[in-house]
Amino acid sequence: MGQRGGRDGGRGGRRADRIDDSGATAHEGTFVRALPVLLLVVGVAYDALTPPEFTAAPLFTAAPLIAAPFYSLLNTVLTGAAASVAVLLLHYGNSSDSTVETVTELITVMTVAGLAIVINRVVRRGNARLATARSISEATQRAVLPEPDPRIGGLDIAARYEAAQADAFIGGDLYAVQDTPHGVRLIVGDVRGKGMGAVAAVAVVIGAFREAAEQEATLEAVAQRLERALAREGTRREGLDAFEGFTTAVLGEIRHGEGVVRLINRGHPAPLLLRGDGRLCVLSASEPALPLGMGDLGTWPDRADESEFPPGATLLFYTDGLSEARDVAGVFYDPADRLGGRIFPGQDGPHVLLATLVQEVRRHTGGGATDDMALLAVRRPGVRQGEVTDGE
Repeated sequence: MGQRGGRDGGRGGRRADRIDDSGATAHEGTFVRALPVLLLVVGVAYDALTPPEFTAAPLFTAAPLIAAPFYSLLNTVLTGAAASVAVLLLHYGNSSDSTVETVTELITVMTVAGLAIVINRVVRRGNARLATARSISEATQRAVLPEPDPRIGGLDIAARYEAAQADAFIGGDLYAVQDTPHGVRLIVGDVRGKGMGAVAAVAVVIGAFREAAEQEATLEAVAQRLERALAREGTRREGLDAFEGFTTAVLGEIRHGEGVVRLINRGHPAPLLLRGDGRLCVLSASEPALPLGMGDLGTWPDRADESEFPPGATLLFYTDGLSEARDVAGVFYDPADRLGGRIFPGQDGPHVLLATLVQEVRRHTGGGATDDMALLAVRRPGVRQGEVTDGE
């Protein structure tokens, strides 16, 4: 089973992803926004077509309340005014002799309309605060975890961060890709913990990686620099994190012009190699190793594993938010099982691959993911741009 590639295919994949995410919500929002007007229309029709002892006051009362969180202040006021006028005109048209009933219904509608105005102002202030918090979160993400360029060192790159918590933009997952004199170096990791402490640790890891990737001659030396950086960070933390803070990570190196990827895995889910013909290989570490930041438990030299990285193939790195996503029956999402036999060709293949994974995980979990998910796809182009080849 294949996926369409090329630039149009990539844009189409991302567009479909946005439609899947927001289509149902957009329809629901349109209905809710139209509901106040619908209540007024139904209320007028009900009052006009029923005997005088029947009243549509509940419908007129509900209209401004529903309008309050969704309408502007002016439209909320207009909705309340329309409901009040409707009560007056309908009682006048029915030639109602009950002045007390008319006044009571009018006061009820006007009181609720006044409350709707207050609710509207409270909601607007809350939305303004939320927008400010979102802009700060987005700025933090761009500063700490910027999206890599789509083309680095002759490789096609795509990255994606999916936060499990609504309105959150960054957490403890991380990725970075950097072109260096030693080749394209990358890291994907997962910091233990949540909240601002995890974000601070992410900043430490990313900063140390970018410096070490440029300066260190070997990938093993980069890993040791990260180990020392996290050890220094641990001494500045208080409480439990001072003793148990750690980061699982995979470090990779793809030297310029070579069809080989070197990997160091520090307790992280194994990357996947998706060949151009659909074959899939799990790049498991030859020797298990402890996560970064756990050097107090023992020290031993890092050893990088080498694997073939042929033209047309794609490397997929991910955090456990992908592999530990569960459905209602508690079954984990298995990316190796799901991606075997599928191809994502072309320059936009990495973007299509990540969009596909995000959509499938949301369907698998029913939209109830419990952990953040960082994804990084790196594709080595074929002999000609967009050509799918398995290499020799």
